[in-house]
Amino acid sequence: MTAKRLELTWFNKDKALIPAESGRYGYKWVDPRDPRYCETHTLVMDDFVQAMQADKDPGKVYSDRADIIPQKDNLLILGESGDVLEALTRVPELAEKYVGKVKLIYIDPPFNTAQTFSSYEDNLEHSIWLTMMRDRLLHMKKLLSSDGSIWVHLDDVENHRMRLLLDEVFGTSNFITEVSWERVDNAAQRDSKGLVGSHDYIAVYSVNAEKFVANRQEITQVPSHFNKRDEDGNWYCLRTLRKTGSDSTRESSPNLWFEIEDPSGNLVLPIRSDGSEGRWRWSRDKVAAEYDKIDWIEERNGQLGPFTRIYFTPGKGVTYHNTWRYEDTGSNRISKSEISKLFPHVSPFSTPKPEKLLERIIHIGSNPGDVVLDVFGGSGTTAAVAQKMGRRWVTCELLEETFETFTKPRLEKVITNRDGGGISRSKGDREFVAESGIAEVMSADEAAKFTQLLNKALSACPEWKKSADIKSLKNAAKTKRVKEIIHWRGGGGFQVAHLSPACFDYDAELDRALLTPAATGQQLIDSVAANLGFKLLHSGDGVVFDARRGKALLKVIEGAASVEIVDWLATQIRPGETIVLAATTVMDGVREHLRKTVRGSRVVALPDDIFRYNESDF
Repeated sequence: MTAKRLELTWFNKDKALIPAESGRYGYKWVDPRDPRYCETHTLVMDDFVQAMQADKDPGKVYSDRADIIPQKDNLLILGESGDVLEALTRVPELAEKYVGKVKLIYIDPPFNTAQTFSSYEDNLEHSIWLTMMRDRLLHMKKLLSSDGSIWVHLDDVENHRMRLLLDEVFGTSNFITEVSWERVDNAAQRDSKGLVGSHDYIAVYSVNAEKFVANRQEITQVPSHFNKRDEDGNWYCLRTLRKTGSDSTRESSPNLWFEIEDPSGNLVLPIRSDGSEGRWRWSRDKVAAEYDKIDWIEERNGQLGPFTRIYFTPGKGVTYHNTWRYEDTGSNRISKSEISKLFPHVSPFSTPKPEKLLERIIHIGSNPGDVVLDVFGGSGTTAAVAQKMGRRWVTCELLEETFETFTKPRLEKVITNRDGGGISRSKGDREFVAESGIAEVMSADEAAKFTQLLNKALSACPEWKKSADIKSLKNAAKTKRVKEIIHWRGGGGFQVAHLSPACFDYDAELDRALLTPAATGQQLIDSVAANLGFKLLHSGDGVVFDARRGKALLKVIEGAASVEIVDWLATQIRPGETIVLAATTVMDGVREHLRKTVRGSRVVALPDDIFRYNESDF
C-alpha cells in the first residue's frame, strides 16, 4: 500500500481562478491551461518618487536608526496580487532580481469570506479562498531566500485552513511558530453574544527552518529583575549557588556535593529547599578560584548562603515570545489613529495594522538592506515601516481607489518626511528628577509605575497624603521624560508601476486563444518576450532583435513572417546563435525555411503557438 501524505482537499482544487472583473475582488473557475490564467503580465513603469533625507536639528534627540541610509530600490505596483507575483517570478528581468532573494514576506489577506465572498455558498467561498491563496503561496515560496520567512496574518475565521495549506506548500518541518497578537485594547463588549474575539493570528513559516535565524529583542531598558547596582553603577541580580530545577540532586552530580566555608567559618552544604541533598552549580576548583566573587546573603533560616552575580549586559537581546500584547505592538484602534492623522478627512480602513506590529515582524525576520514583500498593500503599512527601517520593499494593491487615496500618498509622505507618526518617533526615556537612593533598587520606569500605584492607594485614605514620609517617598520616586526620540528623517525613493493589460484572451465559442486589442506595438513585444522567457534588449545602436535568452534571439513581428524576413534576420546573428521569430501571421513555408536556414531556430505563430489550449481537447 502506497503511503499518502495528509493534505487538505476542497472543491475545484485542480482548477484555477481568474478575475471576473479587472480591479475588483471577484473570480471565476477556469482550467489551469486557460490562456487568461497562464499569461504572464509585465510591469509598466510610471513615475519615480524620491526625496532627500532631512538634516538633523541640533535641538532634537535622534536614535541610531535615524542615521540609516534610506533605500531607493523599491517597487509600488497597481495590480492584482496573483498577476504581480507571476510577473516577479516569470519576467526574466524581475525574476533575476527577486526570485530566491526576498528575505521576508508579510501578508494580511483581505479575503474575509463573510465580506469579500458574501454572494457565494459556504463550501464555494472557502474553495475560492483556498485556491487563491495556494496559487499565491506557491509563487511566494519561489521568491523567498533559503533563510527567508513568510508571515501570514489572519483572524480565527480562516486560520485553521491556512495552517493546513501552509503545511502543504512549505512543509510541516518548516513551521516556525504562530503568533497571537492582541489586536483589541478594549476587549469588553457588552453587546457581544458569546465570546469576544480579541486576537489575530500570524502563522510563520520558512523555506528552510534550519537556516532561519530570528533576530532577538533589543533591550533598551534594564529588566526589573536586575534590581541591584554595584559600586560602578552596573545593574545585576543574585542567583543562588545551589543548583535548582532539573538535575539538582546530589545523585545527579555527586562530585558537586561538598562543603563551602562562609565568611564566619561555618561550613555550608547544598541542601535543597525541601531538606534533601542537592548540589552546587560550581565545582570545587571554581569555588576556590573565584571565592571572592561569591556574595554571602542571610537566608530565611538565619544562615549565610552563597550567591553569584548575574550582570545585565546592554545590547544582548532576548528571544521573543509568540504572545504579543497591544502595549508592545499596538492595536487596531491605534492603527486607525495613525491612518487618521495621515489622512484626516478620509475614512480609515476597518482593520489596519499598527506600525509597531510590523516593526517587530520586520525586525525579527530581516536586516537593513533586505527585501520585504507584501502583495496585499492596502494602506501601505508594511512598505512604510520597511522604508523607515532601511529595508528594500515591494508591495502592490489591487483597488485603484485605495492605491491613489492611501497607498501611494502615504509612501510619498514617508519619503518626503511628512509622516511623523507610527515608528517615526517615540517618547523619550524616563529619568529621575533628582538623585535619590531609590534609584539603587528600581529603574525610572518602575518608579513611575510605583508612584501611580501609590497614588491609587492614597486615594482610599486621604489622610496618608499628609504624611511627611509619604511626601518624601514620592519626591524620591519622581521622574520625568526626556525629549522625544526621532527615528526617521525621510529620504529614499520608490518606483511606481502598474500591470500591463492582457494581450491574450480565450473565446469559448471559437474554442481558441485570441489576441486582445492591447496586443500591439511595444506592448506586444514585451508580452511575447515575457511569456517565452526572453530578456528584453535595449533598442537603438543597431539592435535588430527584441530580446535574448541565452544564444536564442527573439524577433516579434506584428504582421506576416515571410521568407525574406527570415533571410534578413539570418544575416544579423553570430555563429552559434538561433532565431525565434514570433509573428501574428505566418506565410506558407516560412517555418521550414527558418529551420533549414538557421539550425535550432523556430517560428512562433501568435497567439496559437504560445497558448495551445482548446477545451475540446480535454
